[in-house]
Amino acid sequence: METRKVQVTGGSTYTVSLPKGWATENGVSSGSTVEIYSEDDTLLVTPQSETDRQEGSLDVSSLADEQLVRAVLTMYVSGFDVIRLEASRITTDQRRAIRSAVQGLVGVEVVEEGAESVVIQDLLDSSELSIVNAVTRMRLIATSMLEDAVTALVENDDDIAQDVIERDDDVDRLFLVVSRIFRATLRSPRAAEGLGVSREDCFDFHSSARQLERVADHAVKISQLAGKLEAIPDDVAGALLEVHADVATILEQSMDALFAEDPDEATDLGHAALEAVLEIDEHTRTIDDMLRDLEPVQAQSLGLIVDSLSRSADYGGNIAETALQKAAPRP
Repeated sequence: METRKVQVTGGSTYTVSLPKGWATENGVSSGSTVEIYSEDDTLLVTPQSETDRQEGSLDVSSLADEQLVRAVLTMYVSGFDVIRLEASRITTDQRRAIRSAVQGLVGVEVVEEGAESVVIQDLLDSSELSIVNAVTRMRLIATSMLEDAVTALVENDDDIAQDVIERDDDVDRLFLVVSRIFRATLRSPRAAEGLGVSREDCFDFHSSARQLERVADHAVKISQLAGKLEAIPDDVAGALLEVHADVATILEQSMDALFAEDPDEATDLGHAALEAVLEIDEHTRTIDDMLRDLEPVQAQSLGLIVDSLSRSADYGGNIAETALQKAAPRP
């Protein structure tokens, strides 16, 4: 940390000098323009960027299959708008992995392809992206997936189960968008200003999006188990529907608390969701007692489904805790 004394020039203008080391490292010299952002009681100073689009390259010679997919996703989340993948020769398997990665991203396309390189580009205008809209969309998809997964189980409907599994890709794509936006706000105050959302709130939205992604994953798990099970007893089906109704309420209350503009409303909803989480254990114990009379393989699968519902309630509780922190007074 360095300190500077504030001086007054011209009788009304406050001035402060920049550390020479920082200026040299960032290419700031006499006549350069810097950008200044105010955030509550903090001022952020950053060199003026000549371009808003970030370009990066990656040697993929030693990467294939899932490693290559993860590498592309990582560069996307890190904030690169143009990604050049290079090798002495891009193999057919590598091209297939690159296409798989691109299909898992929102607004990204292959714009150039040659024997030694593939260039992919984010075609979306970053200023049009909204972390609030992305999380809202995740909420709708994840909660509907969980509801449909339980429906597929109690109605023994394999088509619904398969549809739930396919929708998980939509949640994953949206979570990558949220992660990309969040990291952009950490890297650049300009990004946070463009969103109209504070960096603290972006952190809360990103944290909650992670919980929604996990809820979607458990919906997939329930659907996969449902596809392997025959019809389940009516009393167990009814009990599972009741548990799901409670879990759905927890998720709705916690997300409403997260988005609530009134701190008092957010606090009331957050506490209500957390209190409801505590009651889930009693419901699950009742179902566990029912499962003792069933055939062992069926009982084990249903036990895993009960666990997924319980964990989904816990994720709702995590969102509620985030909402309470977001609503609390800030120092």
